[in-house]
Amino acid sequence: MEMLLSLSPIILMFVIFYFLLIRPQQKRQKQVKQMQADLQKGQSVITIGGFHGVIHAIDENTVIIQGGDGTKLTYDRSAIREVQQ
Repeated sequence: MEMLLSLSPIILMFVIFYFLLIRPQQKRQKQVKQMQADLQKGQSVITIGGFHGVIHAIDENTVIIQGGDGTKLTYDRSAIREVQQ
């Protein structure tokens, strides 16, 4: 019983750490994966490198993005950071 009482602060810290840091990060990762799975042709996107463009074509794992000057670049789906509204 005394052993359990001495470990309770460590267990409490782990529980707090889980709910404040780990769980929200897992939720964000799930949202990003869903956004990347729902990409469609014609959407305006921003890549993790900061390239702004419109999706020209989509393959299973790659996306071709057309920039404002007509440049077409191929990226992995995982390189898409956000979809602009």
